[in-house]
Amino acid sequence: MEAVKIFETHAHYDDEAFDIDRKDLLEQMHGDNIETIINVCASVKSLTAIPELIDKYRFVYGAIGIHPDEVGDITPEVWVRMQELCDLEKVVAVGEIGLDYYWDKENHKKQIDWFEKQMDLARNKKLPILVHSRDAAADTLEVMKHNHAGDIGGIVHCFSYGVEMAREYLNMGLCLGIGGVVTFKNAKKVKEVVAYMPLDQLVLETDSPYLAPVPHRGERNCSAYIPLVAEEIARIKGVTPEEVVAVTNQNAKRIFHL
Repeated sequence: MEAVKIFETHAHYDDEAFDIDRKDLLEQMHGDNIETIINVCASVKSLTAIPELIDKYRFVYGAIGIHPDEVGDITPEVWVRMQELCDLEKVVAVGEIGLDYYWDKENHKKQIDWFEKQMDLARNKKLPILVHSRDAAADTLEVMKHNHAGDIGGIVHCFSYGVEMAREYLNMGLCLGIGGVVTFKNAKKVKEVVAYMPLDQLVLETDSPYLAPVPHRGERNCSAYIPLVAEEIARIKGVTPEEVVAVTNQNAKRIFHL
């Protein structure tokens, strides 16, 4: 029986970091062990790049949304375009959306307003959400509870908070995205969350080109490094890497209705 391949739930292959070898890299990874990739929008610029990417590669699907650091760029015309793109057959989520108080590029009220509007978009289009939250734990949870995010469904991407916060999202029925950070020696909280959470609410991701796992930390990340993430999750949970890949593949297909 053929081995189950990896489902990559969060990458940014429209990023300029991949301009030199995008085509060769994507085709090589798909030929090896990557079955499906969700390429996630972050900026207004990505709204043009992602439709081209998902049209060109049958194994790449898209998520449409604007990162909290970029919500100041959403004009009425951009908002209409986002709504239209969510109707494309291969757009399977709204993201990445959320709150980022680390960079603080946009004021908090504006971030929250657009987070709520984009959650409403997901609800109306019957799509899951991909949530970004950095240094904004309390507000993210409050906004998501107020907007009944559990009814929308989706993933808290690159989960970086502790077990207590993880419990809140897991109880809402959401999944947590785990990537290269879990391989870092100092990533105590993420390792504790992985040990605590059920495997059927975990999905694999990279956030490529960022956050490459050990021993590639500091390099350009790509989906080919996900086996290193799966191995660390398997070690923590006392299962095989193959089980991690198989279960997370099914989790992702359930979330994205694929």
